[in-house]
Amino acid sequence: MNKAVNDGVWSGSWVAERLGVRLAGDDELMTMLGLALRRNPKRAHLLVSNVLGKHVPQSPSVVYGAGFALGRRVRDLLGAAEAARAVVLGYAETATGLGHSVADGVGLAPYLHSTRRPVPGVAPAGGFEESHSHATSHLLLPEDPSLLVGDGPLVLVDDEFSTGNTVLNTVRDLHERYPRRRYVVVALVDMRSAKDAGRLEEFAREIGARVDLVAAASGSVQLPEGVLEKGQELVARHEAESAAEGSSSSAAPPGPVAQFPAPLEGDGGAVSFETDGRPTHPGARGTGRPAPTGPHPDDRTHPHITRLDLHWPHGLPDGGRHGFTPAHRTRLENALPAMTARLAEALPTHTRSVLVLGFEELMYAPLRLARELEQVAEGVEVRYSTTTRSPVLAVDDPGYAIRTRLAFPAHDDPADGPGERYAYNVAGAGFDAVVAVVDSAADTPELHAPDGLLARLAAHTPHVLLAVVPSYVPGPLALPERPPMLPEPLRGPAFSSYAPEEVGWLLQDLSDVTLEAPTEEREEAIQSGGAHYAESLPVEYQPSEQYQELFHTALEESASRLAQAVGAVTELVLAERSPRPVLVSLARAGTPVGVLMRRWAQFRHGLELPHYAVSIVRGRGIDANALRWLARHHDPRDVVFVDGWTGKGAITRELTAAIREFEVSDGVTGFDPEIAVLADPGSCVRTYGTREDYLIPSACLNSTVSGLISRTVLRSDLVGPHDYHGAKFYRELAGADVSVAFLDAVSARFPEVVDAVDATAKELLSGDREPTWEGWAAVERISEEYGIHDVNLVKPGVGETTRVLLRRVPWKILARAGAGADLDHVRLLAEQRGVPVEEVAELPYTCVGLIHPKYTRGATGADGRAVNL
Repeated sequence: MNKAVNDGVWSGSWVAERLGVRLAGDDELMTMLGLALRRNPKRAHLLVSNVLGKHVPQSPSVVYGAGFALGRRVRDLLGAAEAARAVVLGYAETATGLGHSVADGVGLAPYLHSTRRPVPGVAPAGGFEESHSHATSHLLLPEDPSLLVGDGPLVLVDDEFSTGNTVLNTVRDLHERYPRRRYVVVALVDMRSAKDAGRLEEFAREIGARVDLVAAASGSVQLPEGVLEKGQELVARHEAESAAEGSSSSAAPPGPVAQFPAPLEGDGGAVSFETDGRPTHPGARGTGRPAPTGPHPDDRTHPHITRLDLHWPHGLPDGGRHGFTPAHRTRLENALPAMTARLAEALPTHTRSVLVLGFEELMYAPLRLARELEQVAEGVEVRYSTTTRSPVLAVDDPGYAIRTRLAFPAHDDPADGPGERYAYNVAGAGFDAVVAVVDSAADTPELHAPDGLLARLAAHTPHVLLAVVPSYVPGPLALPERPPMLPEPLRGPAFSSYAPEEVGWLLQDLSDVTLEAPTEEREEAIQSGGAHYAESLPVEYQPSEQYQELFHTALEESASRLAQAVGAVTELVLAERSPRPVLVSLARAGTPVGVLMRRWAQFRHGLELPHYAVSIVRGRGIDANALRWLARHHDPRDVVFVDGWTGKGAITRELTAAIREFEVSDGVTGFDPEIAVLADPGSCVRTYGTREDYLIPSACLNSTVSGLISRTVLRSDLVGPHDYHGAKFYRELAGADVSVAFLDAVSARFPEVVDAVDATAKELLSGDREPTWEGWAAVERISEEYGIHDVNLVKPGVGETTRVLLRRVPWKILARAGAGADLDHVRLLAEQRGVPVEEVAELPYTCVGLIHPKYTRGATGADGRAVNL
């Protein structure tokens, strides 16, 4: 492995001593970076990254891990909800693989990288200039132009952040076309001066957006006066001296015996090569296995070049040039093991060291292959780097980052014409085999020519394997097949006890289907058969007379507090989200809240807001057909999703991921996944009426406070690809129904809370409402303290605890000491079910319900399936 600090010698010392260049900053800088000289009229020095995988062969796990870790930091910075709305943009050529790795770390973010390769038939969606580069023009060529549309964060990834000019140019161009509120700049190293840092902050203020920076290390490059001219003189003198000696540290083509430096971790000796370019050092390893598809005609003069067919999945993009979606990521992850197995099988016998060499912008695919190979090839040291357009001086000195250089003609018919390309630190590194990975656009006669890349590699390793990945060429944007006409929403009194104008249910009626089972039997079936919780229904809890009295008492005592929260959250929606929002409740807990919000808008502003209820299922996402209906009848930008309360934020995360998947599958943008809730005790959303954790009476009951509608059902034999999710209308429970009584009791308090609502809304609108996800952190702590070790089995807040007692098989209830009447119904239910209530002094919620799979049936995980210990 080439290290920035090798045997006590920093690989930037040669340049530092001769030019006076200095690095100052974090301790990590000296291990992450070396220095070299570039043949560039705009900048003399080159910061050579030890973790990028471009100029320095490195462990692919280190390269991928560096980008993935940065992506995780971005996700933590943004929060899960915003991260799922993000788009990641990487810079060609050096950061295409880094940006893709960052996107993996962010999670569900689609990825796009800039390119210098125009593609016929693909119209640029933007472009910008990189002022200090030897090749400046960047193109953005997404297959789907809507990839850059939206208000989610844009994450820009480069290997180094030196002046900020490239980022400024990018944001300036994109913000004019696709304005958004937030940008995150990501780099391995931030080397800006204080002045440059101020420019970025000033620019952010100018465009009215937030710009954050995430870097693995930071510092500055201290350049003496006249360093550019001095560096150019040094490059010219060194190249002239090397030419006069008849050889240089640049690797020569096969010919008379030439000397090359030994592997950089070796003893500093030299390796000699015979006139056919093959190494003469003892133990040239292996004889190679037959090529799966036979040799390329141009490879007949190079018998140790083997062509390898990876069986790359048909239609899978080779990288992010035209966009790489979460669906593409899933296909790649599924295909990697088989492709890597073919690669490992093709390696020569007794191989101990192998380099996977990518090609210019094609960095991510070879990186993932190399990382997978590193994990499965026992006893084989795997390294990864790529070829590059960047001309850099090579100097055989331990204190210099670029020890050797292979030069060869460009082989992908570049738009800027023919020219030299380079592979650094490959010659003399002692690799038993080199796997060259190129895309099919670069599999040209120039690649196989006597002075081409393959011949150059063959002069310095016993075996060269060539893997060609199909170049992805976008076709016409595929529109999803138009499904049959979706039915109009169901309405009361035919479906639900709500008035028809109060809510339209984008569901199908499954009232005639038997779906219920006793709680224990139902959850035993889930655990033993792997069934999903949404494939059946629990038997509806029938409240005792004592429990119904508790409900009515709680409603009487909390109606004003509820009315104030309803008014506050509605005012926030009208002020920030849309002047005429389309309320879309998440059935069923969100539906009473949606009706109340609609009533407040009518009472306070005379607005008749549309209101619908849709199904969302943990582990399965939101009903895509319901979204399609909404998109055809309303502007998605006006849709505001509504729920009752937050616990630890699971549904918030679920909705964010589901909306992103819907945008990818249907190409429909504009739906904002942020939920508006009555109460946000988990601090998971920005739009809420209160963050107090108190009893919302609608959480006390099931269908009898939700229009007599069941939980939603998603089962393949009942719900087809063009059907809405299902639910039942329990007409037989009409005698116990309090749905409308609940709504009337709360809305009757609207006149008395007007002033309080105005004050609350004003305070919320002017305050900091960014989610802190405190609830999630508390749940993680409780999960560990009580030995559960699974956050999905911790149900925080009064509402979620009530659900545990009504629908699940609970283990115990944690109650905040002195919680009082807000927990009367919880204590009663716990007593009826024989569940202990443990008072806890320091509890962020009023109460928490615990389910423990070691003692109960039916504990389900994040995907809605059983947890088995």
